[in-house]
Amino acid sequence: MNVHFTVVGAGIVGAATALELIRRQPRAQVTLVEKENEPALHQSGRNSGVVHAGVYYEPGSLKARFCREGVRETREFCEQHRLPYLKTGKLIVATNALESRRLEDLFERCRLNGLEPRMLNAGQLSALEPAVTGAAAIRVDETAVTDFARVCAAMIDEFRERGGDVRLGEAVTGIEESADRILLHTQRGRIESERLVACAGLSADRLAALQGLDRNFRTVPYRGEYFALKAHLNGLIKHLVYPVPDPALPFLGVHLTRTVDGTITVGPNAVQAFKREGYSRFAFSPGDSLDFLAFPGWWKLTGRHLGAGLKEMLNSLWKRGYLKQVQKYCPRIELDDLLPHPPGIRAQAVDRDGTMIHDFIVQQTPRSLHLCNAPSPAATSAIPISRHVCDLLLPRS
Repeated sequence: MNVHFTVVGAGIVGAATALELIRRQPRAQVTLVEKENEPALHQSGRNSGVVHAGVYYEPGSLKARFCREGVRETREFCEQHRLPYLKTGKLIVATNALESRRLEDLFERCRLNGLEPRMLNAGQLSALEPAVTGAAAIRVDETAVTDFARVCAAMIDEFRERGGDVRLGEAVTGIEESADRILLHTQRGRIESERLVACAGLSADRLAALQGLDRNFRTVPYRGEYFALKAHLNGLIKHLVYPVPDPALPFLGVHLTRTVDGTITVGPNAVQAFKREGYSRFAFSPGDSLDFLAFPGWWKLTGRHLGAGLKEMLNSLWKRGYLKQVQKYCPRIELDDLLPHPPGIRAQAVDRDGTMIHDFIVQQTPRSLHLCNAPSPAATSAIPISRHVCDLLLPRS
């Protein structure tokens, strides 16, 4: 055997998984394969940098558990590797009666998830954040920010130091499994392994399809567009500031984020993208588009949320409409304050009945494990996710 384990995908979940494997099996040959020339170029490096506390997730679910564990372990990893980690706390702001009712539900969910939220009235909110306006808010102190691309790079550095092999710029083009091995065909040749772990993010469903696994879902790309505030507004807020999300949608709404370099970002929205890794507004891939346009689940999902989707597209094209979303709770921000900032693409798994899949999708064969859906907060939860993946791959006796 050339390699004991191959991990495909050098985003933060793939990097954490490769590192966990070599920690558990220090004598094993572990190879990390990535189609890009650098790690963390997509979802892991194009996000808000928020270390989520675990507000929104179903109590008792893997997402809730992994998020709570991930907050602590991400902080510890950053401390050990001298990476930036800023505990900012978070405010979720209600601006009307409907949002205030939803806020009460979120408050209860926070408690059930082991957090210690504080409910604020309008006066308390204004005293805490003078630039923010709302009828009520939840304060969650555990929320923080980091730079997940740097976290991912540090994981890969440690993986290399422990003897791991990293192959960048090597796309997987085929996967064959037999009784005693798994064979990967790549642009540069082939890799024989005893086991395969695929953590391919935006391409996760396609890696599974390469191996002939059922694909009863599709990865649908949604572009998240951001702005950065002008530098003179860097002190505008002390906390992260979020709107109350619509529970029918998996997106958290346009929010204000203090980044580790001091910049405040605004965003993201959630706009239908027509290229999985195309970040410009009009990026288009016929193959990527056909992949979800030919899938009945996308049509059902889009029909169900047509109004919200059209509004997101309109606000993407009309900057003033985007601005109004943040002015609901921070009226001091003006149109000229919004500067361009790199967008991201979210991989949203959708099943055949048009339901957005919020849980993990794991597909296993005797010699492979495909993590086909690792939804937000996957970056926060990367370390506990990697343990879970390795537990499935290497059951403890």
